[in-house]
Amino acid sequence: MTTSNQISRSSCPVSCAKDILGDKWTLLVVRDLIFRRKQYFGDFQNSPEKIATNILSDRLKKLEEGHVISRRRDPANARKVIYMPTEKCLDLVPTIMELIRWGAKHAPGSNAHENLVQRFDQDPMKFMAEIRLSLRKENEANKE
Repeated sequence: MTTSNQISRSSCPVSCAKDILGDKWTLLVVRDLIFRRKQYFGDFQNSPEKIATNILSDRLKKLEEGHVISRRRDPANARKVIYMPTEKCLDLVPTIMELIRWGAKHAPGSNAHENLVQRFDQDPMKFMAEIRLSLRKENEANKE
């Protein structure tokens, strides 16, 4: 995964995206941030994929270094850290939606996200605006 301090392998956009997102776990963390509204380390650990603690720590750190997520102390409990998606992260929503569509088409019995895909297909701009608004509200609530 490339961070802001590392040089990309090439200027190819696919290669650059893969440098940040191209491992087994990163897109699942992003999925959980955006669609499952997970914010705490323990929330990510409780995902059905069962990511190991050391790998999760590494992915969160690299996503933060790549400005895909931000982190701050929980105002309600200073011992906890809250992870939030950045605008750069939210720019991945259409790509993740296409991955959901592709996965649902090619993985039998994985149509659980059909409603999500339909909402996105009906009005992608509205879908994105709703996600941004709800995350912005959560972000503001976490600052208090």
